[in-house]
Amino acid sequence: MSECHEVAAPVVSVAVGTPLIALAGQPNMGKSTLFNLLTGLNQHVGNWTGKTVERRQGTFRHNGREYCLVDLPGTYSLTANSPEEVVAREFIVRERPQVVVAVVSAAHLERSLYLVAELLSLSAPVVVALNMMDVAVQEGITVQPEVLAAALGVPVVAMTASKAVGVRELLDVVEGVLQGRVVSSPRAPEIRADHREILRQIETLTAAFVPAPYPPDWVALKLFEGDAEVTRMMEAALPEEKRAALQALLREHDDAFLVVASGRYEWIGRMVRAAVTQPKIGQIGLTERLDRWAAHPIWGLFILAGMLGLVFWVTFTLAAPVQDWMDERLIAPFAEWVGGLLAGAPAWLQGMVVDGAIGGVGSVLTFLPILVVFFAAFALLEDVGYMARAAYVMDNLMHLMGLHGKSFLPLFLGFGCNVPAIMGTRVIDSWPARLLTILIAPLVPCTARMVVVAFIAPIFFGANALWVSWGLVLMTLVMLVLSGMLLNQVLFKGQRSAFIMEMPLYHIPNARTIGLLVWQRSMSFVKKAGTAILAMSLLVWVLSYLPDGDLNTSFLARFGQLIEPLGRWMGFDWRLTVALITSFPAKENAIATLGVLFGNAPEAGLSEALAASFSTASALSFLVVTMLFIPCMATVAVIRQETNSWRWAFFSVALFLGLSVAGGMVTYHLATWMGLG
Repeated sequence: MSECHEVAAPVVSVAVGTPLIALAGQPNMGKSTLFNLLTGLNQHVGNWTGKTVERRQGTFRHNGREYCLVDLPGTYSLTANSPEEVVAREFIVRERPQVVVAVVSAAHLERSLYLVAELLSLSAPVVVALNMMDVAVQEGITVQPEVLAAALGVPVVAMTASKAVGVRELLDVVEGVLQGRVVSSPRAPEIRADHREILRQIETLTAAFVPAPYPPDWVALKLFEGDAEVTRMMEAALPEEKRAALQALLREHDDAFLVVASGRYEWIGRMVRAAVTQPKIGQIGLTERLDRWAAHPIWGLFILAGMLGLVFWVTFTLAAPVQDWMDERLIAPFAEWVGGLLAGAPAWLQGMVVDGAIGGVGSVLTFLPILVVFFAAFALLEDVGYMARAAYVMDNLMHLMGLHGKSFLPLFLGFGCNVPAIMGTRVIDSWPARLLTILIAPLVPCTARMVVVAFIAPIFFGANALWVSWGLVLMTLVMLVLSGMLLNQVLFKGQRSAFIMEMPLYHIPNARTIGLLVWQRSMSFVKKAGTAILAMSLLVWVLSYLPDGDLNTSFLARFGQLIEPLGRWMGFDWRLTVALITSFPAKENAIATLGVLFGNAPEAGLSEALAASFSTASALSFLVVTMLFIPCMATVAVIRQETNSWRWAFFSVALFLGLSVAGGMVTYHLATWMGLG
């Protein structure tokens, strides 16, 4: 089977005869749902060459023929205002896909068509996928696909990707375009008549110097509306006298952007009036009824807190029994079986395999059920459209830190992993707001930290583990707000940012999309367990074995005893201190390290060994320090990447080291005073 391959140039290499299809659309139009539905597991996720923007591509088959599908970044237009917009248009212009499928929302057609207006100006054939027809009906909106197709001059296919309705019809139309059976006559918007002569002059002036493969008429339009990337390109390509003439011409029409935009909006208005019937005045849709509560400035906060609490309750209730079953019925018997196979092997080999590899990695793998439920719960909330409301209701709280609700979206990603959370700050326009969000993002408890909490809390707190876990999450969020307020005052003198964000309509979540997301993130966790965590587990075991096979006199014990005085302030012995330090490469290593260190007591499981070795106050302190400890190695690296400065990366490490030590000391002594020692 042929594949789409990631190469430097061109962006996508396709086997001869395999059509290249591009998916384009604004955010929240269902583009990812359609992509996942078509490609399933036959997809690859990476970054676009030279960009930090995510690239997704995959293959699918229809009527016995294979197609290569590229999911372009969600973008509102093709003007160079963001990396996503540049990536989308450069791909269409340079890679020349045979068909561009523009995914629009039937419930938000007026907003969706702005991108279509720009796509029709390019040379690639366009097929409009009129998605979310069920949501439109739910909101009392009627859209006539045939009328819209006649008005646009391109094929329009009504569909509901979340239910796989209309997808085959869409593919049949795409196949018809490729075979020449479906012919388009796109009716792109035109600028006002009084400016067309100026546009013609720009094209005449620049056409001979436009680099291939850019269309001269498209370049002229982009120059006219002041596109920064195209302007730089043409200034470098034009001779001096032509460049001066172009600059003079553009200076005379500095209102050109408004002229072009108004022309597009007038065109959109004609399309909508022709094809859309709006609900009757006074009719209230489902989204508006739900938002009276979910987006309420007060009740919305209670609903958000309840949602987070529900997620953790479901995670513990459903996943904890499966975790125990895996530990008792899979990991422990497997370790005994391997130990039996190695009965005649040297003691060091038995220890390295059973205690080091299986004891370390096995302890971490038992948390896979917890992560699966956690990933699924948050993917469900995101897919149904709730997370935009969460960002909205958090706006006032974000303002306390000089941020706005848009910062909540990348921070929310931190519940999965802090790395995509920090990368997600690219959606924030203001650099001070973005930097502040980057600095506080590691305070969001990622799933790796929650793995440690999910293991330690039930051992020491039993039935109260859920409340302790919820309290730890609340504590980190309070610390996030306080740290953000302090950093904003110290570093940015109390600056504030404005907030503009769209609210997608509520819709039924797509099980396939959620399932694929859970699968990808779960496999990423398993891969980490089989590589980074395995390597760290083996390293910890080797250091705990050398030089003479005695843990108490090992290199690891000597190192732990060297730094133990610092750990004592927080109620740790050298073993907990070492476990904390080894969590820097990956937070789950803390459990893996404890699994190795207590692997010499086979008569008792790790849980029993920990309960017998440490007080409740020490355990609570360890959990607090884990939640506040320095970010993992990957997070520090991405902070360096996104800030382009090691200074901010080291500042982050120092900040969280100070917070965690202070938090651990206060927690341990307070818990001891309360009688939890």
